[in-house]
Amino acid sequence: MQPNTPNHFDSKFMEIVPYTKNKNLWQKIHRSPLFDISQFILLVGAILWFFYNSTAELGYNWQWYQIPQYIFAHDETGYYAGPLWNGLMVTFRISGISLLLAFTIGLATALFRLSNSFVARIIARVYLEAIRNTPLLIQLFFIYFVMGPVLGISRMASAILALSLFEGAYASEIFRAGIVSIRRGQWEAAYSLGLNSFDTYYCVILPQAIRRILPPLTSQAISLIKDSALVSTIAIYDLTMQAQAVIAETFLTFELWFTVAGMYLAVTITLSFVVNWMENHFKVVT
Repeated sequence: MQPNTPNHFDSKFMEIVPYTKNKNLWQKIHRSPLFDISQFILLVGAILWFFYNSTAELGYNWQWYQIPQYIFAHDETGYYAGPLWNGLMVTFRISGISLLLAFTIGLATALFRLSNSFVARIIARVYLEAIRNTPLLIQLFFIYFVMGPVLGISRMASAILALSLFEGAYASEIFRAGIVSIRRGQWEAAYSLGLNSFDTYYCVILPQAIRRILPPLTSQAISLIKDSALVSTIAIYDLTMQAQAVIAETFLTFELWFTVAGMYLAVTITLSFVVNWMENHFKVVT
């Protein structure tokens, strides 16, 4: 057996160097933003190819040129909003009011669950179990068709109340998790300064908790916007209902539903970017 010589080590080293260089090059490519963009373009291309071949097999005649008139139209007097835009404004109104009420209900329910009152904890628990274990559509029908005639609740108010109660149940657990995550020392410091329970929550606990729960609250807000499409089942002319009415007249099924999906997507993505900016702006540097 011949002993190892410097030439032997040099040959082994020369074999390892190209492998290391190739590995480092692949890691650089894999971490590059261009690699992610390329993957996204390929994915979009594959989806478009799939839809193109599917519609070609169906023999569907696309008529995208007719869609803009249902968003904005114009005549001799000028431009005016189309049915889809009017429906989007109704969706904004319902979602905005429901979002404020849902967060208010969620915060109140979370405080009830964390309180020392046995009755408050029971009320919060019954509300959570009843809302989270029944479908939103059933709750909407119950409020509109059962409670509405008795209490004189309008169609719009029924939709807002149903969405607020449903989303508020899930938001309450998000608020509760954020409050519980605050370290015990923060509570003790607040009480040592002579703050009462209200001031402790308002000045110390909730400002810290809100920063932590912004992402899940954003997801809940996006869920509410999407769930608002169910109000069309009680004849509220939101974005979904307006699309159904236009489809019944024009039979532009695919074009209108894709347009509606794009409008919902634009709204939710914009909301995500705004909240992401808020999260970065108000984050605590540790």
